[in-house]
Amino acid sequence: MYRYDEFDARFVNERVGQLRDQVERRLKGEITEEEFRPLRLMNGLYLQLHAYMLRVAVPYGTLSSRQLHRLADIATKYDKGYAHFTTRQNIQYNWPKLEDVPEILSDLAEVEMHAIQTSGNCIRNVTSDQWAGAAADEIADPRPICELIRQWSSLHPEFCYLPRKFKIAVTGSPHDRAAVKFHDIGLRMHRNYKGAPGYEVLVGGGLGRTPMIGITVREWLAEEELLAYLEAIMRVYNSLGRRDNKYKARIKILVHETGHDEFRRLVDEEHAKIEAPAVLPDPRELTRIEAYFAEPQYEDLAEQDAGYNKALATSKDFANWVKSNVAKHKKPGYAIANISLKPEGGIPGDATDKQMHGLADLAETYSFAEIRVTHEQNLVLPYVRKSDLSDLWQKLQALELAPANLGLMTDIIVCPGLDYCALATARSIPVAQELTNRFASLERQHDIGTLRLKISGCINACGHHHVGHIGILGVDRKGEEIYQITLGGSADENASIGKIIGPGFTGDEISDAVETVVDTYLDIRQKDEPFIDTYRRVGKDPFKEALYATA
Repeated sequence: MYRYDEFDARFVNERVGQLRDQVERRLKGEITEEEFRPLRLMNGLYLQLHAYMLRVAVPYGTLSSRQLHRLADIATKYDKGYAHFTTRQNIQYNWPKLEDVPEILSDLAEVEMHAIQTSGNCIRNVTSDQWAGAAADEIADPRPICELIRQWSSLHPEFCYLPRKFKIAVTGSPHDRAAVKFHDIGLRMHRNYKGAPGYEVLVGGGLGRTPMIGITVREWLAEEELLAYLEAIMRVYNSLGRRDNKYKARIKILVHETGHDEFRRLVDEEHAKIEAPAVLPDPRELTRIEAYFAEPQYEDLAEQDAGYNKALATSKDFANWVKSNVAKHKKPGYAIANISLKPEGGIPGDATDKQMHGLADLAETYSFAEIRVTHEQNLVLPYVRKSDLSDLWQKLQALELAPANLGLMTDIIVCPGLDYCALATARSIPVAQELTNRFASLERQHDIGTLRLKISGCINACGHHHVGHIGILGVDRKGEEIYQITLGGSADENASIGKIIGPGFTGDEISDAVETVVDTYLDIRQKDEPFIDTYRRVGKDPFKEALYATA
């Protein structure tokens, strides 16, 4: 993991001191809430429906056990004993008191964490593949580049006040687990015709009111050119992006209105003006960063383990957990253990202080003290010996962290909705809870197979409903919460945006409607055909007919 240098530590601690002074002035009434707003947003502090919310950055989703212990301590001391993991690989506290926020940030700084640029019109937390450095299909670990981008973008003088918030994601694998096509900038590592690794650069993806898939502006870009090219993109956006209308201020709108070819030309023109040495760090800096992401001290293990195979054969529950939650590792004898935060009837993405402490302990024992946060609101132990999986699973059960549902029907992404968010127009959490109860049978979920269900409580799409195989959008219709269904979305390398099937459903109807969609799929699928493939084969008509035949 990356460790702060002297500059990082000074930078974060100075920011804590600044906010402490700003909060004190706000509490004394020396500045108004309107004057305080831009100051708090620069430090990840939002004002929600009932209280302030603090969003803490987890760069590229990587946490140490020490950091997770501290996050749990903060939940105990300053919140209500839990925290929420987000689709930006961050963590949120929903109930901090304003007077406590400087102390929270000070506690975070002690373990090399902060909340800088987790909100506001700036470059947000850089995200990545949650299996980075461990995935069997990976070309190279993308996290050193993510860290380089983080350092380059943090308080960059030209990009602190952009037309709108800006999000970057990086993946080092052919299979996209970072949703790079739905980011303002997405970077996908691949090899050119000479076999050299570089990056495809995508621009203009995003969800919200106007979902768009990013366009490729460079098919392949050498690593040493990356920051200069990113700077060129940011300069074009900063110069031409709309500032008169926040709904049209994202770079996706600029790309669309400018035209793809013209936008590429503008970026290339700006790139030609940049003197790369002025943008790129000393090559030794990337080498320094890469050293922090060196492989852990793996043991030389056999791929097959007798104890592991025996546990699979003797425990159906363990075998089901392995089937859904364990992924192939690049090292023989190791596995990637995914931890579901989607229990039956629970709030997706939430974890209690006890669970965080327990998982931090497990990471120290089984995963070189490292944890990952996923953009699907789950957690990962990336370096587990196969021989330890059965013991790990039993201890996860004791923590109520062993739902065997990764990628299945109840592994639902959901935004906070009207229970917390001031922007929401409908509740989303209760819908998710009802659906996890209704589809709780693991046997039924395995019969359904891989199915991505995502729920948003407003058009801002924080629940990523546009890219759900089944997406649900809650809206307000004359004071009643109505839920629209979209089908056919996908956030992977075969990206697609879901299509609205028809009129919405009430809160009492939406679970029945989802069940109708699932039953229709089961009736028309071909052998072993996943939901998304069935939808792409037959289109929306069979589902629409089933949903509205008796309307």
